Amino acid sequence: MPQAAISPEALNERIAAGRAPVILDVRSKREYDAGHVPGAIHIPFWQIGGRWRELAGVRGQPVAIYCGHGPRAHIAGAMLARHGFTAIAYLTGHMKRWKALNLPIEVHR
Repeated sequence: MPQAAISPEALNERIAAGRAPVILDVRSKREYDAGHVPGAIHIPFWQIGGRWRELAGVRGQPVAIYCGHGPRAHIAGAMLARHGFTAIAYLTGHMKRWKALNLPIEVHR
């Protein structure tokens, strides 16, 4: 099955236009707090198996998933797919690319 992707530029445009998909950051809390895509929901990838129900209300909506470089996002996406999520897209280049493009981030301290 091909994997859907969304570019950082396209996601940033959708956020700015108020048409963002559900955005899921699956990195560690430390990474998330240091800076994340605006509006992202944080669930570390190793907790998706026990916390996917928190996203059950958006199961039919597009979900953009990212981590630092890719592997954790794909693990989380596979777990969500097993629970009926069908509109999963991965952020191209993940947070590394988002930061390289100097796109907006939210920081929690």
